[in-house]
Amino acid sequence: MASWPPFQIRPSIGGAGNKVKSILSFFRLLIVLTIFLVGGVALWGYFTLQSALDQPLQVEQVQNLDVPSGSSPARIFSRLEQDGILHSSEWLRRYWQWQKPDAVLQVGEYVMEPGMTAQDLLQRLANAEVLQRSVTLVEGWTFKQVRDQLSRAERLQQTLDPDWSMEKVMDELDLKGVHAEGQFFPDTYQYTFGMSDRDILLRAYERMQRVLEEAWASRAENLPIKTPYEALILASIIERETGVPHERDEIAGVFTRRLQIGMRLQTDPTVIYGMGDDYEGRIRLRHLREPTAYNTYTIDGLPPTPIAMPGREALIAAVTPKKGSSLYFVAKGDGSHVFSNSLQEHNQAVRRFQIEQRAADYRSSPAPAAQIEEAE
Repeated sequence: MASWPPFQIRPSIGGAGNKVKSILSFFRLLIVLTIFLVGGVALWGYFTLQSALDQPLQVEQVQNLDVPSGSSPARIFSRLEQDGILHSSEWLRRYWQWQKPDAVLQVGEYVMEPGMTAQDLLQRLANAEVLQRSVTLVEGWTFKQVRDQLSRAERLQQTLDPDWSMEKVMDELDLKGVHAEGQFFPDTYQYTFGMSDRDILLRAYERMQRVLEEAWASRAENLPIKTPYEALILASIIERETGVPHERDEIAGVFTRRLQIGMRLQTDPTVIYGMGDDYEGRIRLRHLREPTAYNTYTIDGLPPTPIAMPGREALIAAVTPKKGSSLYFVAKGDGSHVFSNSLQEHNQAVRRFQIEQRAADYRSSPAPAAQIEEAE
């Protein structure tokens, strides 16, 4: 009996191929659409970010942006948006995180000017272009004048109570036992938002110690002053005695020779300092006779502390005095002095420049007692 071959079902190759092609086409289309979609979103994001960066700041005049300690870029941008100065703060925050991940937001004031863009501001923030202010401490000022100046400094944080004593202030500066007078170097000091009066004083103190150390290292031989602090005291008197730079070493020479021979300094600025708030612009005979710790008409040698802030030139003069023989000098009334070798010459200069002309606010080292106007 003949046998038939078994019945076999063969797959339709053409139908399956069409399905595969359809699936591949769908995925291709999906990929293309995804690319277009992602590209569109990226393009939109780019233009949105660029618009946020290029936006002009809404300020009509120069305005300062305060960045206090602990601030974050997000907080700063959000505050600016709330103040209506810019928009799209979230985009600016993301841009900062993306482009400037390592940038540190420096505490300080940042200037915002009309015409600036948000990107300009971000650049200033990233570069820490903080506003620098300055305060000047002048040669010859007392510590009281220094504190008054610091109290008036614009936007300088005040941490030292104006009613505190000199000793209390030095304690707060971790300088317990150091007398404040003369210990701060006169100069112009830069500061930024967030800095305090304490910061300025510490910088000025450290600067004075360096300058004094340098001056003392260059001192002449056989000086009657034995320590850097004595040099500081003498320099403060020199600073108060003259505003004429070329006279400082000559005045230092007079004081040095007086100290060497045991002659009293008899210098009016020490009298004025010892009078404190009682000084009313003129020295009388009774003031010269009144004993105080600083009155060099009644005490031997140097006063116990400086009487003002000396500058570098006065410090150098104190340790490198000009050689000579003069022991006296008197103010001429124009800021300069006449120097004399003898008391007779000095008395003649006093009559010429102070008794006859009344040109000076106070005499200088010293005038004979008989020629000093006695208080009524």
